[in-house]
Parts: sequence; structure tokens; C-alpha cells
Amino acid sequence: MGELTTAVHDPDSADSADSADEVVFDLAVMSTRHVNAALRALPAGARAQVVNPAGRHNLAVGLSRAIRVRIAGPAGYYVGGLGAAADVDVDGPAGWGVGENLMSGTVRVRGAASQSAAASAHGGLVVVEGDASLRAGISLKGGRLAVAGDVGRYCAFLAQAGTILVGGDAGEALGDSLYEAVIYVAGRVRGLGTDARVEDLTDADVAAVRALAADAGFDHVDPQNVTRVASARSLYHFDTAQHAAY
Repeated sequence: MGELTTAVHDPDSADSADSADEVVFDLAVMSTRHVNAALRALPAGARAQVVNPAGRHNLAVGLSRAIRVRIAGPAGYYVGGLGAAADVDVDGPAGWGVGENLMSGTVRVRGAASQSAAASAHGGLVVVEGDASLRAGISLKGGRLAVAGDVGRYCAFLAQAGTILVGGDAGEALGDSLYEAVIYVAGRVRGLGTDARVEDLTDADVAAVRALAADAGFDHVDPQNVTRVASARSLYHFDTAQHAAY
């Protein structure tokens, strides 16, 4: 990654963003607001490291250029949210809403993630290298979510489009009120949610799982031995005959 430049970045200074080296922002002496402003000021192709995060919330949010950001430690809520084009790497666990409303780019958590990982992500890829808690992929709108371990209850609740790969087991109510998103589970499915069903695996599914596992860096998922879960499409429109299912 080249020589490491350690600096406290002044967001009003343009020349620090011109360096080809990795720039370091220290949250022990900078506020979250200033760090985010500094990251957003970096040009495409820049590399940055955020040190001493100590579980701060809202880190690396709203990035819109193709930069690489490493957060050297655990992050709090909404890390990497509202982003486009950037690659954000969290060296530890993350709190609620990692990659929330992601448009493109990648957010990778090298640990566990709390509730609602990749919530409403329209594009891009969110990778959780550990387990993910409740409602992972809630209201997914086209993005991709890959979890190496287990996911909690209500994974893909109200997910409208996109793909979710679970490398471990899935909790109860998987795919509850699912629309057109597709879920692949390598382990056990503890229970399906309303209007979710298991479907036959096709060659296209195997190719999709293989590609997603490769992008996520998972080598423990057999693309030909996963469970495909999708919508039965019976709840797209309210039907009084189905009122008990809503």
C-alpha cells in the first residue's frame, strides 16, 4: 500500500489530498464531523486510514468518490452509510446499519455486525466476515450483502431487490414479506417468514453464488449446496382472504 503518512488532516487544506501515500486521520484529536469532511475532500484514488475510532458512530458516511478507507478498529452505528464508489474497510466489529443506503462501492466488516446491516442498500456490496444480528438486509433495494457466519431473525425483511448470501445459519422468519430479493443460505434455515419459500437451485443461481462468494472472499461456501429462498408473491396486493398473513 506504499509509504504510510501519519497526519492530522485539516479539511480546509487541499495539498494533503494530493499525496499518493495513505493519509491518517486520528479520532483521538479530530471530531467525527471533521474526519468525514476530510474524507469527502479526498480525490478519487486516494487512500486513508482512520485511527482510534473507539466505536464512534457515522464514520465514513456520504462518501462519493472512489477512495479506499480503512477504519483501524471497531465502528459504531451507520459506518459507510449513504456511500457511492468508495471502499470502506472496518478492522473490527460494527454497530447498527453498516452500509445503510449504500449506492455503490464496498463496505467490509472484519468482525460481527449489529442489527440492520445493509439496510435499504440500493447497490454496492456489504461484507460481514463474522455474524450479523437481526434484520440483516432489511428493505434491501438492489445491493448485495454477504455474511460469512450466521444471521439473526428477520433477515431480508421487506427486501425488494438484490442478493443476500449467508455463509452460516439463518434465524427465524427469514425473508419475511420478501419482494424480489433472493437469499442463499449455506447452513440451516431455522424458519421462513411470511410469503417466503424455498425454491430449486438453477445454474444461474450457482453462478450468482460463486460470483458473490468470490467478491466477498468466502472460501467456505459451496455454490452448489446452498438453499435458495425467494418470494411466493402471494402478498404483493392486499387480499382479505389472506388477512391473517399480514
